[in-house]
Amino acid sequence: MPEPFPRIPLDTHDSDANPAVRLYGRRFFADQTTLELLIEFLLVATSPKRLGSGSRSFDSLLPSREMLQERWEDELKYAPRARLNLKLFAFFGASKLDSRHETHRDHLRHLDEVLKARMRVSDDTPENVLKTLENLFLGFHGVGMQRTWCAQSFIPVCQDMVACESIWQQTKARGVVDWSEALDYFSHRQAIFLSRGGELLYLQLCNALRRSRSEVETWLADSGLSSMLTTSEKDPVWLCEQLQAALAAMLAETPSTVSQLAEFIDRSVDEETSTQTDGEKNDRRWTSCGWCPQETWHESYLFAVELLRGCRANLDLMDRLDLLETLCALHVMRCLVTQASRYASPQGSLAWPPYRLAISDPDGNNQTVKQVSRASVQAVSKTIFDGLRHPDIFDKTPAGNRDRLYKEADRRYGHKLFKTLGKRIGMIVPRRGAGERFVLNGRILRLLVVSLCSGRRITYDTFREAARAHFGLVFDESGLGQANGWATGVQTESFGKATDDWLIKMLEEAGALRRLSDSCALVENAAAVGEQEVLA
Repeated sequence: MPEPFPRIPLDTHDSDANPAVRLYGRRFFADQTTLELLIEFLLVATSPKRLGSGSRSFDSLLPSREMLQERWEDELKYAPRARLNLKLFAFFGASKLDSRHETHRDHLRHLDEVLKARMRVSDDTPENVLKTLENLFLGFHGVGMQRTWCAQSFIPVCQDMVACESIWQQTKARGVVDWSEALDYFSHRQAIFLSRGGELLYLQLCNALRRSRSEVETWLADSGLSSMLTTSEKDPVWLCEQLQAALAAMLAETPSTVSQLAEFIDRSVDEETSTQTDGEKNDRRWTSCGWCPQETWHESYLFAVELLRGCRANLDLMDRLDLLETLCALHVMRCLVTQASRYASPQGSLAWPPYRLAISDPDGNNQTVKQVSRASVQAVSKTIFDGLRHPDIFDKTPAGNRDRLYKEADRRYGHKLFKTLGKRIGMIVPRRGAGERFVLNGRILRLLVVSLCSGRRITYDTFREAARAHFGLVFDESGLGQANGWATGVQTESFGKATDDWLIKMLEEAGALRRLSDSCALVENAAAVGEQEVLA
C-alpha cells in the first residue's frame, strides 16, 4: 500500500474507500477539466495555508525549506477566497436564466448602484462604464459557462481572480428573500468541479521538493536522467526558491489596475459578503488538501522542473497559462500510468519511465506504427486496471462494496480518466470510436519544446531522448520497438521507413528545428530566457 504524504490516517470508510484513491491519493477525477486542474493548483498556492490546527502557518506560494523538512503528520489546510461579489458582477448576466435567484438579482443591483455612486466620469455615463467593466471581467471567463454563475471560474491571470468553487443550494434556499440569509446557502467545500486534483498536484510538489540533493542526484543517475537537468535543477532547495519566484512573477504580470478593480469590486463595495465567505476569516472555511503517495516524488520532481521552465518561458501570459494547463494534464496522465506500473504485474523490464507510449504520425500514414500506438493505449489501460487490483489494495477494499467501488475506480479515477485527459488535450485520437492511438498536436509539441529544453537549444537526438525520459513518449524505431515489447511482449525492430520524419516536419513548420547537416539538427526553444550551451 502506498505511504501517504502527509502522514495522516486514511479514511477507508469514506473519502479513501475507493481503491483508486488509495493508489493515487485524494484525488484525480475524470469530471475535473484541464483548466480546473491549474486553477485549483494556483488556488492552493495563493491561499493562506497551515499544517494542522494552525500553529504552523504560511502565506507564501510554497512552504519554506525549513517547513518542508519537518515531519508532516498533520493535514495541510488552506483558506480559499470565494470572491462571490466579483463572480456575480462578471458572470451573472451570462448565466442560465433558471439559475438566477431573486436574491442574487437584488444583490447585483445593489453592487451596481454602489459602484455607480463611487464613479467619477467625465466623457461617459456610469452605466456605460459599468457595462465595460462587466465585459472586461467576463472576457477572463475560464470554465463553466453552463453552470450557475457562482460555480464558474476565471482564467487565473492574477491572484485576485483565483477563487474556489461555490455551489448554490437552490432546493434548500426556497423561500429565502434576503442576500444576507442567502449567503448561508452557498457551499464552498463540495469539490464537485474543483475536485481536488489541483490539491494533489500541490502536495506532490511539496513531497518532491523536501528531498535532499543527494537523494535527487542518486535517483537521476540511476534512472539515466542526469543529463536531462541542469546542475541547478538537481538541487531541490534552488528549485523550490526559483519556482516560487517564477509563479509569483507570472501572477503579477497582469496590469495592477485589473487586480485592483477585481479586489475593489469583490471586497470594498460589499465587505460583509467578502468577510463571511473569506476562508481566512471564517474557521469553518479551511479546506484540507488530503494526501499523495510518498513514492510518487520521482515524477513529481520532474513536474517541478517542467513547471519552472514553463513559468519562465518568454511567452504571452495567456499562452503560458495554456502551456501550464497542458502540462498539468500530461503530468496527471504520467502519474496514473507510472504509479500503476509500481503495482501492476510487470510487462517487461524498462529503464525509467516504466512504460513507453508509441506516438504515431497525426495522419496515420504508417500502419505498423499505428498498430503499435494502439497497443500502447491498450497496455496503459491494462496497467492501470491491474495496478488497481494489486492484492494489498484489492483485499482492503470492503467486500460488500467491492464491485461498485471498482466500477467507479475504472470509470472516474483509472484508465478512463487517462483516456479522457488524453482526448481533451488532443493526444489520443479519435475522440469517439475504436482504434485509439497516441499523436501529437501543435499545443503538445510547444509544451515539449519549452519543458524539455534546458536552454535555448538542444540536439534533436537529445530532445527525443528527453521526451522519453520525462513522459515516456517514443518516436524512433528503437523506442517504438521498446513500446511494442512493453505493450505486447513482442520486440519489433523494423517499421518500414523512418518513423519520425513527421516529427521533424512538425518542428520545422513550428520554427523550432534548425538543420546543421543531414545527420545533425538542433531543436530551438524560442521562448527560452538567456543563452546556454547546447547539450550533446
